Amino acid sequence: MAPLAPAPAVEHEIDLSRPADDRAPRVRSFDPDDFPVPQGREEEWRFTPLERLRGLHDGTAVPTGPLHVTAENVPGVTVELVGRSDPRLGAAYTPTDRVAATAWARFDTAVVLDVASGVDATQPCTVTFSGSGQVAYGHVLIRLGAQARATVVLEHSGTAVYAGNVEVDLGAGADLTLVSVQAWDTTAVHVGQQHARLGRDARLRSSVVTLGGGVVRLSPSVEYTGPGADAELVGAFVAGPGQHLEHRIFIEHTAAHCRSDVRYKGALSGQGAHTVWIGDVLIRSTAVGTDTYELNRNLVLSGGARADSVPNLEIETGEIVGAGHASATGRFDDEQLFYLQSRGLPAEVARRLVVHGFFAELLALIGVPGLDERLVTAIDARLGTAPRDDGGVR
Repeated sequence: MAPLAPAPAVEHEIDLSRPADDRAPRVRSFDPDDFPVPQGREEEWRFTPLERLRGLHDGTAVPTGPLHVTAENVPGVTVELVGRSDPRLGAAYTPTDRVAATAWARFDTAVVLDVASGVDATQPCTVTFSGSGQVAYGHVLIRLGAQARATVVLEHSGTAVYAGNVEVDLGAGADLTLVSVQAWDTTAVHVGQQHARLGRDARLRSSVVTLGGGVVRLSPSVEYTGPGADAELVGAFVAGPGQHLEHRIFIEHTAAHCRSDVRYKGALSGQGAHTVWIGDVLIRSTAVGTDTYELNRNLVLSGGARADSVPNLEIETGEIVGAGHASATGRFDDEQLFYLQSRGLPAEVARRLVVHGFFAELLALIGVPGLDERLVTAIDARLGTAPRDDGGVR
């Protein structure tokens, strides 16, 4: 794995026009001034602790240097750092909030991963982003040509105040497995959007695993430009004392006979641990034959923690295969713990096994060899200092 050398920063102009029939509850623009400064009363910001964003939301966070980026050399995947004039940037994505627009306006270079049409990149390509206390803005573009296949892992570590967007553009029949791991130190702040544009019969399997960071707010979104596309969004997050982890999903079905499946699970413990999950699915009148489902489950491991979960579903046509959502937040199942302890397992081991079982399905869905074991180890490390309900520490 070698560091990427940056290219010179140059200006890039994009058409900011908005379709006349666009009724999604969002402004879309590359200009931060087109968005008001969030005050915390807006629906899209009411859960976010703006005072802890350290100026990302109002533009006062002045960049002090980029994150350190390294990438693996994988056959079939071209990885490069490009300047803002690269015509590929912004073709499949337009920011939908002020932080994302500021990230677009202030990044110097973008990381581009390109897979040519028909290429099957069998090895996962891992790109790491590490911070050492800087304020940074970034942009990542992942492009797959028609019938291409690839697996990309984005890993974040260290500490930083970081706003960065991920843009995914999948050609007809392309197949992408994308994993984003947030393993920041507890002082880090990370705000970003992850937007995917799917062509005809394209397939996206996106996994978001958030284990670290003082404040992390990620907004994955999907749009369909052709029929038959399939998006599977999986998320796992573990919040400890004082952490705020927020995931806001938006899926807009506009093409016929497409599918989306969203499954996020979180565990939280400790005073001030706060998780937020927002799931918005919009089925347009043109999206006949849509099949969609979204689920969020939260496991509260101690007192003093709070989980907010808000699923939303808007349907403009009755000609669909299915549409549904589910959300639940609760504590440990006492019967499960009793059963395990009655078989001779200590209470600490029993609790850990219950948490493993809670996440097992999602970790299996990630499908990257070796990564599931690493994530289980990381989850164990977070749970190793989780306070008990009685106030002790295990």
